[in-house]
Amino acid sequence: MSLRRQKQILIAGGAGFLGSHLCDRLLSDGAEVTCIDNFLTGQLEYLTFARREPRFELIEADVVSPLPTKLTRRRFDQIYNLACAASPPIYQAQPEHTLLTSVIGTLHLARLAESCGARLLLTSTSEVYGDPEMHPQREDYWGHVNCTGPRACYDEGKRAAETLCFDLDRLSRLEIRVARIFNTYGPRLRAEDGRVVSTVIAQSLAGAPITIFGDGRQTRSFCYVDDLVDGLARLMAYDGRQPGPVNLGNPSEHTILELVEMVRKATGSSSAVVRRPLPEDDPKRRRPDISKAGALLGWRPATALGEGLRRTIEWFESRRLLVARAVAPDVGSTTRGDSPNRSAAA
Repeated sequence: MSLRRQKQILIAGGAGFLGSHLCDRLLSDGAEVTCIDNFLTGQLEYLTFARREPRFELIEADVVSPLPTKLTRRRFDQIYNLACAASPPIYQAQPEHTLLTSVIGTLHLARLAESCGARLLLTSTSEVYGDPEMHPQREDYWGHVNCTGPRACYDEGKRAAETLCFDLDRLSRLEIRVARIFNTYGPRLRAEDGRVVSTVIAQSLAGAPITIFGDGRQTRSFCYVDDLVDGLARLMAYDGRQPGPVNLGNPSEHTILELVEMVRKATGSSSAVVRRPLPEDDPKRRRPDISKAGALLGWRPATALGEGLRRTIEWFESRRLLVARAVAPDVGSTTRGDSPNRSAAA
């Protein structure tokens, strides 16, 4: 019997799309996992596997508020910060809370990490690059972001969170890792969350018109959730010198029109395509340069888009009634190729 102490890990935003998959992965690796979530986008259903484990604890709380004393009195080895809504309709509906989650929430988690000597991993986003003028995007690109636009609460919140983390690291107050996550998809995406993969699948399965914003030639790079979670775990475990921000995403680039056709074929859908004007500040091209992740972490996505979509569609098909309800109120819901999925926390 091994006497090695199990890692104590805190995941903020652990009930969301990405966070719940991370909980499952770390529990499978033998860690003791504590999840904190305000359930703005998280779902108790996503934690079905995790809650069966005696090594899992769930705490309902919002990182914008001071952390519960039952957390601040604990010691953790690792803290993952995935606590911010990544769904554009949700984060734009509550812009103040979105910004504060990234900035104040990160500050609270950083202070906890400092007090207990934990390594902190911040899930940042490809949105820090804005509507990029560099393609593909490397980590040394400073970005092209509209700091007063409708997406700024998310984009600038993440940029500020990165600034805070790297400053604290430079001051030797804590050790941080920062992942810039590109579009992520897979089971547990919510049908109504407004991200392109979930929206196209939901509309296709419901037989509703598929809404494309702009001409559909804007591009995204879609990374399957299991691959992304593996990248996060590898980055957290990286013991070398401070690597700076690290892109995590799939470098295979697809237009929105290509994605729509792949989903329609996979679902057998005959849904018509409806076009709408491109929203303000919507990025035209998005593709990560993952050279750094490959060199430092030995990481590269392994799941082809066709296979990942098949698994995701199966999950949506098992929830057809919920999908139909989500699509019914507004068959023109967003299909823009929005932000990754990041965690968040979502």
